[in-house]
Amino acid sequence: MAWTRKVLRVNLTSGTVSNEPLNMQWANDYLGQRGLATRYLVEEIDPACDALGPDNKLIFATGPLTGTSASTGGRYSVICKSPLTQAVACSNSGGFFGAELKFAGYDMVIFEGKAASPMYLNIEDDKVELRSADALWGQSVWAADKILRSSHQDPQAKIACVGRSAEEGCLYAAVVNDLHRAAGRSGVGTVMASKNLKAIVCRGTKGVGNVADPKAFMAATKAGKAVLAENAVTGQGLPTYGTQVLMNVINEVGALPTRNMREVQFEGANDVGGEAMHEPRKSDGKPNLTTNGACFSCTIACGRISTIDRTHFSVKDKPEYWINSGGLEYEAAWALGPDTGVDDIDALTYANFLCNEDGMDPISFGSTLAAAMEMFEMGVITTEHTGGMELKFGSAEALCWAAEVTAKGEGFGKDLGLGSKRLCEKYGQPQLSMTVKGQEFPAYDPRGIQGIGLAYATSNRGACHLRGYTIASEILGIPEKTDPLESAGKAGLVKAFQDATAAVDSAGLCVFTTFAWTMDDIAPQVDAACEGDWSPERMMEVGERIWNMERQFNEKSGLTGADDTLPQRLLGEGANSGPAAGKVNELDKMLPEYYEARGWSADGVVTAETQQKFGLPG
Repeated sequence: MAWTRKVLRVNLTSGTVSNEPLNMQWANDYLGQRGLATRYLVEEIDPACDALGPDNKLIFATGPLTGTSASTGGRYSVICKSPLTQAVACSNSGGFFGAELKFAGYDMVIFEGKAASPMYLNIEDDKVELRSADALWGQSVWAADKILRSSHQDPQAKIACVGRSAEEGCLYAAVVNDLHRAAGRSGVGTVMASKNLKAIVCRGTKGVGNVADPKAFMAATKAGKAVLAENAVTGQGLPTYGTQVLMNVINEVGALPTRNMREVQFEGANDVGGEAMHEPRKSDGKPNLTTNGACFSCTIACGRISTIDRTHFSVKDKPEYWINSGGLEYEAAWALGPDTGVDDIDALTYANFLCNEDGMDPISFGSTLAAAMEMFEMGVITTEHTGGMELKFGSAEALCWAAEVTAKGEGFGKDLGLGSKRLCEKYGQPQLSMTVKGQEFPAYDPRGIQGIGLAYATSNRGACHLRGYTIASEILGIPEKTDPLESAGKAGLVKAFQDATAAVDSAGLCVFTTFAWTMDDIAPQVDAACEGDWSPERMMEVGERIWNMERQFNEKSGLTGADDTLPQRLLGEGANSGPAAGKVNELDKMLPEYYEARGWSADGVVTAETQQKFGLPG
């Protein structure tokens, strides 16, 4: 079947590894990856535990379609309690590592405890061992990858690793695989480093076991690929411009958060968007974009590979190989650009490379820097704090400097590594933190796109666009167009997107497929791969079960309905330009309707009836 039915458990405290059978009852209830791993997490840790203590667990999980020929079937997730939000963390990544883990024969790897000294895990099918990472500690992701490849000498091995930012305690550190793909949000890399775990090297040769119905699976995946190819977004827009196709679109509708969300349109958007990446530079006549790229089994190929202008100030001391790597995607380009007011695309690319090299979430980093820039403008943060650097909005030099010191945990970089919420609290300006549950906002202003505000506020992992991407409907008209300035009806829309996304994440597929696919396209692929009847209705039920389980975890960790809110700037200060000029987000109108649709109490608590309906753990 599409599940390997095997879990690898690694006790870092004792230095032991063991295999155990996958809980198939849970697999039938939660499918895989995000849902199934969270079910294990709920069972095995106290939600009130210290996220950076040995009692937290770290789970690398694949989905049943991971490693198969289903388009985008290369995803894996990292699940734990988040040190940034204290909520459940599930960070999804592409590339090739997830498929390799599946090929080695594992649905998931559970790390528990803490190693006495730095270690890395080496997986070669059934041969699994912990090895010393003393020589890797203190190295960047890219440097550690090079060392590991030199010692293992297997070009087919796939590596997931943390960088110096995680070792230094940056609360939004990522787990980076394949050099520039990442389980990027919520500090999962920070948890990995807290366990003295530097990397996983994986080589699998088993492939994926027989799917339930091979003939039906081939037919379903072929049909799915045809739908993706014929769709304007997945067949044309994303391959050509990547997610950066959105920069000018979102700017035009007046929902591009600018300068720590004080404004909703950026005058330099055209200079840092997808189109700009294709344009020849004046300095050398070459474009920022080198080529596009695809993750395992992906037919969309939205990834970017970019080259920085060799004469640009930011790369003067970097080796030649360093300037060609994973390029800007929309969320990173926004956080490093419009949110900080910087319109220098090479500076944005440089900062993005640093985030990849040392494993930092560029969304949280850019948003935190934007808050610091606003406090610098106010005189709350001064050059005495920054060692002489002027953190001015629009300063490419300040952006590059900040990325460097945060990656290494040096000086003011330690403060930036706290994340926006803790940084603003430290300097007495909590209202300037553009976060939900402690996690920084993505690249859509909730005043100009009402539904995404409700999605941010209710997201189980803090502000996140990938937990309910209503932009598809509100801006792109997928699957149907809704008015972005209208709050009525958005509660049901958000719930539907959240439940569907939970199911897609748990299958092992990329959420970008849902620009073209509905559950009627996805369910037949899961149904053919897995035993049992996986109808569209059952898939949505699984998604809703997962959402409620995550909510219960957060309740037990101390979060309440009071945390389902947005910064006052978005609730009380009207947008300053564009179609939404004068509008605030109408969360107060949407939230009660959302709670009712979820079957929760008026203050957002999962009721006993809802718990019983989905058979949730107590």
